[in-house]
Amino acid sequence: MERPSFHLSNEEIHRFLDQGYLGPFTLCEPDEMAHYRKKVEEMIDLTVERSNTLQNRHLDCRPAYELCTHPALLDRMESILGKNLVLWRSYFFVKYPGSKAVPWHQDINYWPIEPPLNISAWVALDEAIIENSCVQVIPGSHRNMVPHLKSEGTVFREEADPAFYDSSKAIPMELKAGQFFLFSERILHYSAPNSSNKRRLGLAVRVTAPFVKVYQKNDPHNNVLLVRGEDEMKLNTVGTPPLG
Repeated sequence: MERPSFHLSNEEIHRFLDQGYLGPFTLCEPDEMAHYRKKVEEMIDLTVERSNTLQNRHLDCRPAYELCTHPALLDRMESILGKNLVLWRSYFFVKYPGSKAVPWHQDINYWPIEPPLNISAWVALDEAIIENSCVQVIPGSHRNMVPHLKSEGTVFREEADPAFYDSSKAIPMELKAGQFFLFSERILHYSAPNSSNKRRLGLAVRVTAPFVKVYQKNDPHNNVLLVRGEDEMKLNTVGTPPLG
């Protein structure tokens, strides 16, 4: 039986290019995500926020790999980046009650990739709503690079200079468990402190094209994975998916 296609329409592609983000979309139903969430909780220590143990777990955790390479994500990314796709980073963002803010920022400010091209998916393992600090984005903010300054009182060391954006234009990306949205490497985004009594667990999936060089330490935990098409450029060390 032929699997369904999740490729974007031309209208959706133009909207992504114009706004810098797109969604929400459904990766799986909440009951299926509950299954994935249980497997992730069994395999990954989520108790320490902002830990290296939350990064690139698609390389050794099969449920994380399956989420990162789900056709609902990759088909849509392929519509924008083309048929050859490289998964180079993932991260589990967990915000417990009382967690600090993630400041307004552009991801590309922190990333070791050249040229600076990436599409991210933010996948909700828990429900992510305004109450428990869902991600917020500023539409169209990807068209300009924003200077970043030292950050105080947040989980990042740097944040976007507030003189260069208007946060009143922000849109909250509320997601049910099992939903996700796509966004550009330059879109300004943020999440508030979690003042609720509910955890917010999400998975950020970072995908680029094989012609992008990922400058990472010589460490197998930093290998990229070819998840669609061919790697004709051979710029990066390519790893192998975890076994089921």
